[in-house]
Amino acid sequence: MARIDVRKTYKLYIGGAFPRSESGHSYEVTDSLGKFVANAALASRKDVRDAVVAARKAFGGWSARTAYNRGQVLYRIAEVMEDRRPQFEEAVKQSEGGTAAAARAQVDAAVDRLVWYAGWADKLAQVVGNANPVAGPFFNHSAPEPTGLVGVLAPQSSSLLGLVSVVAPVVVTGNTAVVVSSYDRPLPAVTFAEVLATSDVPGGVINILTGDAAALGPWLAAHMDVNAIDLAGVAGSTELATSLEVAAADNLKRVRRAPAAEPDWSADPGIGAMTAFVETKTVWHPIGI
Repeated sequence: MARIDVRKTYKLYIGGAFPRSESGHSYEVTDSLGKFVANAALASRKDVRDAVVAARKAFGGWSARTAYNRGQVLYRIAEVMEDRRPQFEEAVKQSEGGTAAAARAQVDAAVDRLVWYAGWADKLAQVVGNANPVAGPFFNHSAPEPTGLVGVLAPQSSSLLGLVSVVAPVVVTGNTAVVVSSYDRPLPAVTFAEVLATSDVPGGVINILTGDAAALGPWLAAHMDVNAIDLAGVAGSTELATSLEVAAADNLKRVRRAPAAEPDWSADPGIGAMTAFVETKTVWHPIGI
């Protein structure tokens, strides 16, 4: 007698918990061949607000941690992902099609990308900070500080590596994040949320919403308690990207602009994604007093 498939309905990830969407709505997720795989929660405006509240609550504690400790937390995420490798490989293969080897390669790259950013956690300040030469009996030091709460629109096609590549640089520098996953390919994102819940990431540091970026993005861009927004996920969508930049400008958000086309996420990321969401604090201190 054949077993009946256990169909899964994935929930949102907000504040370290897995609530259903406030709207009560979900949508069908299909694989690359159009076959039904699961249901995903369809996040609403209220879910965006709840995620922002959770991220703001978590910001004080997360930003106060040492950079070294934040690096340890990211490394722990990589460890747990490595343990759940078969699930991630299946999620990527279902979402993007292609071969099993290609899915394995993307999981490898995503884990390696987390380790890479973890290594930068306590080194960025030495690279972008400075002891500034000044005329007078003073020390003058500049150091990076986190911007605050960042809204992230995840890439639509690179469902795992792209997601990791936009989330990791935001949180490793001390920010908290509200992330809107790929609409058509949410499975790696919801699997990533389960990893976050079982690793050392404090609740609220990373919040993941499944739904339509065109519907949720405007609420993130216009929300007065969101300090910055990453538009990588709307690459190529000129009209949407422009409208989100306008909404962000109304309340002086820092914006990482959408590229004309989705970048090659497997390329060396450099430090630009980290410096996009830090502020520079300069401190003067007298000498000899």
